[in-house]
Amino acid sequence: MRGGMSVGIRGGGGHKGKYTIQNVPNARSFEEIISYENLLRAWEDFIKGKRGRRDVDMFARTLSDNLWQLHFDLKNSTYAHGGYHEYTICDPKKRTIHKASVRDRVVHRLVYNALYRYFDKRFIHDSHSSRKGKGTHRARDRFRLFAQKVSKNYTKQCFVLKFDIQKCFASIDQTTLLEILKKHIADDEVYDIVAIIIGSFKCGLPLGNLTSQLFINVYLHELDWFCKHTIRAKYYLRYADDVVIVSDDEDELDVAYRIIADFLLSKLYLTTHKKSVATIYQGVDVLGVIFFPRYGILRRRTRVRMRVREQHGKYLQTRNGAE
Repeated sequence: MRGGMSVGIRGGGGHKGKYTIQNVPNARSFEEIISYENLLRAWEDFIKGKRGRRDVDMFARTLSDNLWQLHFDLKNSTYAHGGYHEYTICDPKKRTIHKASVRDRVVHRLVYNALYRYFDKRFIHDSHSSRKGKGTHRARDRFRLFAQKVSKNYTKQCFVLKFDIQKCFASIDQTTLLEILKKHIADDEVYDIVAIIIGSFKCGLPLGNLTSQLFINVYLHELDWFCKHTIRAKYYLRYADDVVIVSDDEDELDVAYRIIADFLLSKLYLTTHKKSVATIYQGVDVLGVIFFPRYGILRRRTRVRMRVREQHGKYLQTRNGAE
């Protein structure tokens, strides 16, 4: 197809490999994953940028005892996840955050450290959220490259399909997520901890858990795989729940969207939201930047967010200096 996409349904490839203890860096057994040394490493990773917070300082006062107790609970399958503290932020969009206890967040980091490298190797190149070496800047650069290629350096027509997923984190089906993870995690003890973390929240995934960032990518990798290997969308990228596909054929994009929306609803129990198709010549908003041929401008909301963060950073510097 001209736009680098075929919407004919074909049997996509499967996932290769499976998580085993051997996939975990510096660990040869489950006992080593939950060792005091790895718990201490998880604590050191977790505490970055959080020093001075009351709950963190309280946990740190008896750090050794707390980590040994965690080790004992994990080893003896007596670990139980606690509840969440709920609060709201505006960045500038209003979001409800659920924060687990420090003890539970150390376990989240431990699990994240054990699983990240295995799953990251299996994600598609153009999954850009919550991954080392990726991010919004890389995603925008890739979009710019896609638009240049499809438009033949802005001499031909170029259409952009955009959509996101309605209330994505809250809409994740926990049973389906656990089934996906079970296909990859061969070790029952590792899987049991993962299941405890996922089951600690009433439905979906909580905004605030480090593991939620990994699990949302695992869940939506099913979408990525479908789009790349079944739809065969060559110029496809995803950042969190924002999906972008570039093509020179508007009709193909409309057909692809209907197939993708049906897949999301029937297989992942997710609903698409804010679907649009526009040309690069009209200006396309991708991850906070409105792209035109050969240049882009920051969206107003992005500029507001940057100012808020800058002001917040100055406030923290002033407060820390006073202390």
